[in-house]
Amino acid sequence: MFKANRLALAVAAVSLSAGVFAAPAGTLATVNGVAIPAARADLFVKDLAQRGQKDTPELRAKVKDELIKNEVVYQEALKKGVEKNPDLIAQMEMMKQRLVIGAFVSQYVKANPITDAEVRKEYDKIKVNFGGKEYKARHILVATEPEANAILADLKKGKKFEDLAKDKSMDKGSGSNGGDLGWANPNNFVKEFSEAMTKMPKGKISEKAVKTQFGFHIIKVDDVRDAKGPSYEEVKPQLEQQMQAQRIQKMVEDLVAKAKIAE
Repeated sequence: MFKANRLALAVAAVSLSAGVFAAPAGTLATVNGVAIPAARADLFVKDLAQRGQKDTPELRAKVKDELIKNEVVYQEALKKGVEKNPDLIAQMEMMKQRLVIGAFVSQYVKANPITDAEVRKEYDKIKVNFGGKEYKARHILVATEPEANAILADLKKGKKFEDLAKDKSMDKGSGSNGGDLGWANPNNFVKEFSEAMTKMPKGKISEKAVKTQFGFHIIKVDDVRDAKGPSYEEVKPQLEQQMQAQRIQKMVEDLVAKAKIAE
């Protein structure tokens, strides 16, 4: 009990000597008589939490310390008249405008949400473009035509395409997988490669090397299927974001159209 009383007296003595007094309710601390609102700390912590930090007493203690330091430096800057600098005033006005615009747009988005029905309607409109074919192809890429011809000769002798791709292809990404390029839309490839691939029957190897900007390709078509396209669930987030951006743009354009602008 005696030790506890001594500790309490010591803390009180340090507090008084430092000029720190009990802060009013709703106040985090006071610095030279200026109150730091507790709400400011809450906002600070909320921002950090959104970035992945956990709201803990330790984090709040660090935030409090940081806000006190900020207030001390801010008060000193005011004493020096820094806030009267014309460039700084212009920057603060711009920052204020951005913050207000950001808050306004956030309110607009909440008040005008994109509904699931609207997103599904948009998905149905673009779904018609998902047609066509997809190809599961392999290739072996080399630098010169003689190298490609030598590989074609090896294939005719019975050597496996996959083994030659691993040993000879400059495309190490697909080469390590036997030249496998996976399922893809022809539009994903350069024109010369795409045109040659789409003319080949399933299971066949190109009779001659296909020249592109990357070198000489020997192509094998493993399979062909009708293109499925992404599902509604896969594209819904991107569609929502795109439609919301379009709605915001329309709102801004309407405001500009109504505004009286003089130059």
